[in-house]
Amino acid sequence: MSTRVRSYSKINLGLAIGPTRPDGFHGLTTLYQTLDLHDLVTVTAKRAGTTRISLTTNHPFVPRDGRNTAWRMVERCLARLGVAAVVEIHIEKRLPVQGGMGAGSANAAAALLALEKELGEALPGVERLKLAAEIGSDVPLFLLGGAVLGLGRGEQVVPMPDLPKTWCVVAVPSVGVSTPAAFKDWDARRAAEAASREPRPKANDSGPQKSVGDVVGGESEEGELGEGHGVTRAVDLTSGPRVDKLQELSLAYSSLSTPTGVSLKGKTEDSRPGTSGIVRDPNPEKKRDLPGESQADAMNDLAENTLLALVRTGIGSDGLQNDFEEVVFPQYPSLRITKRQLMGSDLDGSAIYAALSGSGSALFGLYWSERDAKAAQQRVQSSVDSSDEGIAVQVFLTETLPRSEYWDRMFAE
Repeated sequence: MSTRVRSYSKINLGLAIGPTRPDGFHGLTTLYQTLDLHDLVTVTAKRAGTTRISLTTNHPFVPRDGRNTAWRMVERCLARLGVAAVVEIHIEKRLPVQGGMGAGSANAAAALLALEKELGEALPGVERLKLAAEIGSDVPLFLLGGAVLGLGRGEQVVPMPDLPKTWCVVAVPSVGVSTPAAFKDWDARRAAEAASREPRPKANDSGPQKSVGDVVGGESEEGELGEGHGVTRAVDLTSGPRVDKLQELSLAYSSLSTPTGVSLKGKTEDSRPGTSGIVRDPNPEKKRDLPGESQADAMNDLAENTLLALVRTGIGSDGLQNDFEEVVFPQYPSLRITKRQLMGSDLDGSAIYAALSGSGSALFGLYWSERDAKAAQQRVQSSVDSSDEGIAVQVFLTETLPRSEYWDRMFAE
């Protein structure tokens, strides 16, 4: 017997870039949303004396060895379970490769769920989320589904109240956006802004004065960003001494909402599969002063704080936004044009919202009706067909996928 799993995609509804952390990564706050578009991942596993993994796929550009996220996930999961097995993985690609829709990360999560079901054994919830974060920053969100708040590098995940199912058009131009380069451009812009605000030294000054918080920007030899300037509206919950506590709480909280491939019950406080179980506290300030705070109280505190984080970082205060647009659009003007096509106008059924997803190259629009979504799909395709720039754009019509549906439809027949 084999287990086949729908490996769903995602968009970033909003993204705020925070300061560079000591580990060289920028602190991020993002709101993920899973979509109905998916690959199919099939896993066959049989216990054996030694582990052997093989991977096949219908796409020529997908790695078939240890470079593949699904392969690495299976290999590390077996090691943590202390199980040896012969595992066959097949990935049927339907999503663009490296298109910014999280396809590779979703494949890894799908492989984990399928492996668990094949073996009849699963890692504890917190351990599963830690393993997912080791494989990639986007992997943990696919162990939750629906609307998910991402902090840290995006790997610290918290299930949010689900959004209504909404029509969506995703456009994936054949443009290779470098995420490290986008971060570097972001740092350069912040550094230039900081320099323009600094007063010039007086003639009797002994030397240049450094303002508090200034750091040196640059890229390390390994290709990871070194210390750099952060945004002025720093993301409180992704930097500073509170990071460890936040990570501890987010892992515990999210593990309550993470079904496994074994039982798929994943019941939380409201006894429904895969739902967040967030209980609003009418007096959160009073509760924080109580000694011996319970885990349930701590989880609800985190839920309140994450909503506050959305406001502090601009996601939800001035409307959703993606900071990457500031540096990516000037480098790739065609992406700005595609966003305008997705947005449309009042005359032809404008989008509720349109934006770049992550650092790109995928863009998306959300729509009130299927008719408006199909009109947007046609606008983008017509614009591409009439363009002489030679940039191919794949355009997909889909819907957002709430958490309950995400898990109800996860396992394919």
